[in-house]
Amino acid sequence: MDPQDQESFRDFVDTRWSTLLRLANLLTGGDRHEAEDVVQIALMKALGRWRHIDDPESYVRKVMYRHQISRWRLRRPHREATFAGPPEFLGVADGTSDADLRIIVAQALARLTPRQRTMLVLRYFEDLSETEVASVLGCTVGTVRSTTHRSLARLRGLAPELGGPTLPGESATGTNVPKGAHT
Repeated sequence: MDPQDQESFRDFVDTRWSTLLRLANLLTGGDRHEAEDVVQIALMKALGRWRHIDDPESYVRKVMYRHQISRWRLRRPHREATFAGPPEFLGVADGTSDADLRIIVAQALARLTPRQRTMLVLRYFEDLSETEVASVLGCTVGTVRSTTHRSLARLRGLAPELGGPTLPGESATGTNVPKGAHT
């Protein structure tokens, strides 16, 4: 690698590190150490091909996504932790600050499965279309739709204080409403 490429790579890392780490933090469910590992692995892969990469940001993000996919595909399914009683309700006052909202979202995302978290991060934090997510994850658009739908439903269940809209066919309490029934 020539000195000009080295300087270009260093500049990229210096300017984009925090943004890439923020994305990795979302992908890993808030585990800072795993997030740093994901970014470092992606940057190491980019370094080896630096001269041939047209869009470094896109390349590094795609490597991060694919690395995260590999991690959740290799993991064995695990059971969710159970508790003797329901978790303490995190009531949200009318004047909720942005910091409180970020904490609630981060905690709820951390409780999703890695696959669900990845789908939501790509769709809503990275603002990718269903087709783009399907391409990145190597699955069908239908899989993206169904997984995103189930992930949002679970997120709403984990953090009802976020107060998002209910899904079609659900009442405000989250129970199913028969088709044609009016509430």
